[in-house]
Amino acid sequence: MTTATSPRALEHPTRDEISLEGVLHALSDPVRLRIVRDMAREDAALSCSYFDLPVTKSTTTHHFRVLRESGVIQQMYRGTAKLNALRRDDLDALFPGLLDTVLTAAGAQADRQEGVQQA
Repeated sequence: MTTATSPRALEHPTRDEISLEGVLHALSDPVRLRIVRDMAREDAALSCSYFDLPVTKSTTTHHFRVLRESGVIQQMYRGTAKLNALRRDDLDALFPGLLDTVLTAAGAQADRQEGVQQA
Protein backbone atom coordinates (compact mmCIF):
# COMPACT_ATOMS: atom_id res chain seq x y z
CA MET A 1 0.00 0.00 0.00
CA THR A 2 1.41 3.38 -0.88
CA THR A 3 1.93 5.41 2.24
CA ALA A 4 0.12 8.70 2.68
CA THR A 5 2.70 11.48 2.85
CA SER A 6 0.42 14.24 4.07
CA PRO A 7 -2.86 14.42 5.98
CA ARG A 8 -4.70 14.88 2.68
CA ALA A 9 -2.90 12.13 0.79
CA LEU A 10 -4.88 8.94 0.42
CA GLU A 11 -3.48 5.41 0.49
CA HIS A 12 -3.82 3.32 -2.65
CA PRO A 13 -2.65 -0.21 -3.39
CA THR A 14 0.27 -0.50 -5.77
CA ARG A 15 -0.43 -2.25 -9.06
CA ASP A 16 1.11 -5.46 -7.65
CA GLU A 17 -1.18 -5.32 -4.62
CA ILE A 18 -4.42 -5.23 -6.65
CA SER A 19 -6.18 -8.59 -6.53
CA LEU A 20 -8.86 -10.01 -8.78
CA GLU A 21 -10.98 -10.88 -5.74
CA GLY A 22 -10.82 -7.29 -4.48
CA VAL A 23 -11.73 -5.82 -7.86
CA LEU A 24 -14.63 -8.24 -8.34
CA HIS A 25 -15.88 -7.50 -4.83
CA ALA A 26 -15.74 -3.75 -5.48
CA LEU A 27 -17.60 -4.12 -8.77
CA SER A 28 -20.25 -6.45 -7.32
CA ASP A 29 -22.21 -3.63 -5.68
CA PRO A 30 -24.72 -1.80 -7.93
CA VAL A 31 -23.83 1.65 -6.58
CA ARG A 32 -20.10 1.10 -7.02
CA LEU A 33 -20.67 -0.33 -10.49
CA ARG A 34 -22.68 2.78 -11.36
CA ILE A 35 -19.80 4.99 -10.17
CA VAL A 36 -17.32 3.04 -12.31
CA ARG A 37 -19.64 3.17 -15.35
CA ASP A 38 -19.93 6.96 -14.98
CA MET A 39 -16.16 7.31 -14.64
CA ALA A 40 -15.51 5.13 -17.69
CA ARG A 41 -18.05 7.06 -19.76
CA GLU A 42 -16.60 10.46 -18.83
CA ASP A 43 -12.97 9.27 -19.10
CA ALA A 44 -11.82 12.05 -16.77
CA ALA A 45 -11.18 12.59 -13.08
CA LEU A 46 -14.49 13.51 -11.48
CA SER A 47 -15.27 15.15 -8.16
CA CYS A 48 -17.38 13.26 -5.66
CA SER A 49 -20.13 15.85 -6.11
CA TYR A 50 -20.45 14.84 -9.79
CA PHE A 51 -22.20 11.62 -8.80
CA ASP A 52 -25.92 11.71 -8.02
CA LEU A 53 -26.26 8.52 -6.02
CA PRO A 54 -29.34 7.14 -4.23
CA VAL A 55 -27.49 6.79 -0.90
CA THR A 56 -26.44 9.00 1.98
CA LYS A 57 -23.18 10.97 1.94
CA SER A 58 -21.59 8.61 4.45
CA THR A 59 -22.56 5.58 2.35
CA THR A 60 -21.18 7.31 -0.75
CA THR A 61 -17.90 7.83 1.11
CA HIS A 62 -17.84 4.13 1.97
CA HIS A 63 -18.36 3.12 -1.67
CA PHE A 64 -15.53 5.36 -2.87
CA ARG A 65 -13.26 3.95 -0.14
CA VAL A 66 -13.99 0.36 -1.24
CA LEU A 67 -13.23 1.29 -4.86
CA ARG A 68 -9.98 3.03 -3.85
CA GLU A 69 -8.77 0.31 -1.50
CA SER A 70 -9.44 -2.39 -4.10
CA GLY A 71 -7.41 -0.48 -6.71
CA VAL A 72 -10.31 0.26 -9.05
CA ILE A 73 -10.00 4.03 -8.65
CA GLN A 74 -7.44 6.60 -7.59
CA GLN A 75 -8.47 9.54 -5.44
CA MET A 76 -6.56 12.79 -5.15
CA TYR A 77 -7.22 16.23 -3.76
CA ARG A 78 -7.27 19.29 -6.02
CA GLY A 79 -7.84 22.27 -3.77
CA THR A 80 -10.85 21.37 -1.65
CA ALA A 81 -12.27 18.85 -4.14
CA LYS A 82 -11.55 15.15 -4.00
CA LEU A 83 -11.18 13.84 -7.55
CA ASN A 84 -11.71 10.25 -8.60
CA ALA A 85 -10.11 8.57 -11.60
CA LEU A 86 -10.50 5.05 -12.90
CA ARG A 87 -7.25 3.05 -12.78
CA ARG A 88 -7.95 1.64 -16.24
CA ASP A 89 -4.27 1.19 -17.19
CA ASP A 90 -3.55 -0.84 -14.06
CA LEU A 91 -6.71 -2.93 -14.38
CA ASP A 92 -6.16 -3.60 -18.09
CA ALA A 93 -2.54 -4.63 -17.46
CA LEU A 94 -3.46 -6.99 -14.63
CA PHE A 95 -6.76 -8.36 -15.95
CA PRO A 96 -6.92 -7.83 -19.73
CA GLY A 97 -10.48 -7.32 -20.95
CA LEU A 98 -12.09 -7.59 -17.51
CA LEU A 99 -13.12 -3.97 -17.12
CA ASP A 100 -14.49 -3.69 -20.65
CA THR A 101 -16.41 -6.95 -20.24
CA VAL A 102 -17.93 -5.86 -16.94
CA LEU A 103 -18.84 -2.42 -18.33
CA THR A 104 -20.45 -3.94 -21.43
CA ALA A 105 -22.44 -6.40 -19.33
CA ALA A 106 -23.51 -3.65 -16.92
CA GLY A 107 -24.64 -1.48 -19.82
CA ALA A 108 -26.67 -4.34 -21.31
CA GLN A 109 -28.26 -4.99 -17.93
CA ALA A 110 -29.13 -1.31 -17.50
CA ASP A 111 -30.71 -1.28 -20.97
CA ARG A 112 -32.81 -4.37 -20.11
CA GLN A 113 -33.95 -2.83 -16.83
CA GLU A 114 -34.83 0.42 -18.57
CA GLY A 115 -36.83 -1.52 -21.18
CA VAL A 116 -38.76 -3.34 -18.44
CA GLN A 117 -39.57 -0.06 -16.69
CA GLN A 118 -40.86 1.49 -19.93
CA ALA A 119 -43.10 -1.50 -20.75
